[in-house]
Amino acid sequence: MKEFNINTWNRKSQYEFFKTYDDPFFNLTTELDVSHLYDFCKKNKLSFFLACLYFAVESANDIMEFRLRIVDNKLFKFNHIDIGSTVLNDDNSFSFCYFEKKDNLFEFDLSGKEVLKKHNEQTDFDTNKDNLNLIYASSLPWISFTSIKHARSIEREKSGIPKFVFGKFYESNNSKKMPFSIEVHHALIDGYHVAKFLEIFQKKMNDL
Repeated sequence: MKEFNINTWNRKSQYEFFKTYDDPFFNLTTELDVSHLYDFCKKNKLSFFLACLYFAVESANDIMEFRLRIVDNKLFKFNHIDIGSTVLNDDNSFSFCYFEKKDNLFEFDLSGKEVLKKHNEQTDFDTNKDNLNLIYASSLPWISFTSIKHARSIEREKSGIPKFVFGKFYESNNSKKMPFSIEVHHALIDGYHVAKFLEIFQKKMNDL
């Protein structure tokens, strides 16, 4: 983590404007075409859940604004970010798991399955609240939602960690479509960056 010089940033004015808001977050929901990703995972015996996390965090790492965090009213940039996700427990409660960046999907799948195996052995409710080089993710494989609202703690979330939610995919015109929600801090990220992220995310899945 390195302090980021906002005086060199073309978004300095937007940053200073939105960071004063009581609720500076914006959220949108869209659909992703996961047809090719699903088929690839099935063919190669990969976890579809882990593959979604992998390409989401890889796409976020490609955009500098997704790696910025606010700490003590200063702006910091990470060289890379990892991803944490909710995971269902056997008793239908949930916990959190954290997945480190890997060089490729196959390594991430192997490492992620080890993380999930260890989680199944202990199921600690580890919020990892002090770790800022993360994306927060959730999975709702039971619901094809069209919008979503997160529980909110402004004090805890003022660093600006983005939130992703993956929904239940469904068949449409011979394609598999999956709802995807993204929430970001407007002082750090604009609609342009979200659109760029979604473009990169979709392309990475299509280019497998």
